[in-house]
Amino acid sequence: MSFFEVIDPVFATYVLGNAPVKRLATGFDWVEGPVWFGDAGCLLFSDIPNNRIVRYTPGEGVTTYRQPSNYANGHTRDRQGRLISCEHGTRRVTRREWDGTVTVIADRYQGKRLNSPNDVVVAADGGIWFTDPHYGIMSDYEGYRAEQELPCNVYRVDPDGTLEAVITDMNCPNGLAFSPDESLLYVADTGRMFSADPRHIRVHPMRDGRPGEGRLFHAIEPGCADGFRVDTDGNLWSSAADGVHCIAPDGHLMGKILVPELVSNVCFGGRAKQQLFITATTSLYGLTLNRSGVQRP
Repeated sequence: MSFFEVIDPVFATYVLGNAPVKRLATGFDWVEGPVWFGDAGCLLFSDIPNNRIVRYTPGEGVTTYRQPSNYANGHTRDRQGRLISCEHGTRRVTRREWDGTVTVIADRYQGKRLNSPNDVVVAADGGIWFTDPHYGIMSDYEGYRAEQELPCNVYRVDPDGTLEAVITDMNCPNGLAFSPDESLLYVADTGRMFSADPRHIRVHPMRDGRPGEGRLFHAIEPGCADGFRVDTDGNLWSSAADGVHCIAPDGHLMGKILVPELVSNVCFGGRAKQQLFITATTSLYGLTLNRSGVQRP
């Protein structure tokens, strides 16, 4: 069985023919938000409908890290290594401190409640960037059905706590990632629920710490770019309906990792940051690549 589809011959050098795609754990409902903790040797990810964060430790399997999780979705680590989480249930972004307490990073903008923060990254200057689509308040499956109070924006939280809407012209921004040198910001627009909105990835040049005008970077087919990460050469590894797509910095599709379930997100980790962890509907998958991911911090 082939685990890969090579479109650009260069992609053949990124994958290892004897490194299979393995299903590491299963039995979940909709998994998302993987984040690697190298100092603890484990991966955390969300099982959103079951209201929990799961810990996967290689060689040991899975345990529940936190339940209830407030229907957490995306996660990252800040520059100090603390866990930053997007919570659908409480409609907020939080930070878990080293003593176990939780600090609210953002829950309102201009006096109105956020929708359902989805994905999050932390820049080198300590700014926290997150997307706020409406998916978590459109039903009771991944949170609590509620009235939408704000447009679906991309926000930046300054280290001093100031919250700013930095991208305001998307239908439903979702996954986001910086290029390795943070000169570019990639943001997925996965469209409003129950609509035929276009689904694509946009790229924004960064100027003085803020995103400039975006342009179309790539449109995933089949499926959409729910979540993605970049490697050290700036290639984008994105979720898709048939697996994970590898997209070159110029926007062309290089190849695919084929996965038997709908993929939601990916994360680099492991000893040399060459392990790609894949959250896909009911399961967690993993494989070793001949590439290294950009892991922050």
